[in-house]
Amino acid sequence: MDVFVTIFGEQNHLSIGQECARAVAVFFYALLMLRLSGRRTFAHWGALDIVVSFIIGSALGRAMTGSAPFVGTLAAVAAIVLLHVLIGHLVARSRTIARWAEGDAITLAEHGQVHDETRKRHMIALPDLQQAMREEGLDWPKGLANVKRMTLEPNGKISIIKHDPCRPDPV
Repeated sequence: MDVFVTIFGEQNHLSIGQECARAVAVFFYALLMLRLSGRRTFAHWGALDIVVSFIIGSALGRAMTGSAPFVGTLAAVAAIVLLHVLIGHLVARSRTIARWAEGDAITLAEHGQVHDETRKRHMIALPDLQQAMREEGLDWPKGLANVKRMTLEPNGKISIIKHDPCRPDPV
């Protein structure tokens, strides 16, 4: 225990070297927790993933600077990661839990018609729709005719499904 205190210090009584040792330990611990939590954490960025990331970042930051108990905070972060993994498995297996944890996709436009009331209710500005269209190579407003469906995804991204291009009849 004396070696641990010598390296990592005690809460609110850290030397510069001890704070640096905590920073290195927290870095590798956070990397380990990220790998254990799976790729979903940063690939998906749903509401669940954002909340978990904020909590873990805040907790580890406090442990690093000595304003929270070091070992206790690492244990709490492990519990949060375990909970995140468990909920992630449940979300993948249950539509009901997925809807509760992440929400549903919202249709913002169909067949070239923007649903303005839906757009406004979900606080999506027209420039956001225009940006999504530009990312798909569509001009505003002329390109709306090529939009089969525009959707606000649970992670906040706006996705677009285009109408299939007309194919000439074979000769």
